[in-house]
Amino acid sequence: MRTLKIGAILILALAVCAAAVSLPKRTAFECGESYTFYVGHTSSDCKIITVDDNPDILMLVLKDVCGEATTFESLDVTEFLQSVDGNILFEEELSDSVNYYCSADLPYSVELYGMEINLHICVKQGGVTVASPIIFGGY
Repeated sequence: MRTLKIGAILILALAVCAAAVSLPKRTAFECGESYTFYVGHTSSDCKIITVDDNPDILMLVLKDVCGEATTFESLDVTEFLQSVDGNILFEEELSDSVNYYCSADLPYSVELYGMEINLHICVKQGGVTVASPIIFGGY
């Protein structure tokens, strides 16, 4: 009987360890004012799910996450790029924003203009949005 109890405890411990190893990683960024998940296999079937807090919990139950984004009231872009080992590959200026397309140590990527992009930073008057690989939808 004692052997069965010890065996059951060992099996349970192994199951807990296996579950911990198989859980998805944490979110790509710290949560800003809101956090957005892009869910789907391609941008054409992408669903956008936005939460105001606790994105790490939602990340545990979402399937097919293909990108993430968060918005900050303000952000030191140079410091942020250093924190993700990022390099600006090119930028574009629009009438209301500056967009930086970067390579960085982040989990998602797309090819854009023949370059692998996995970080998009949009700086505008209302705040700064960062996304991996790029910001989908309106920004």
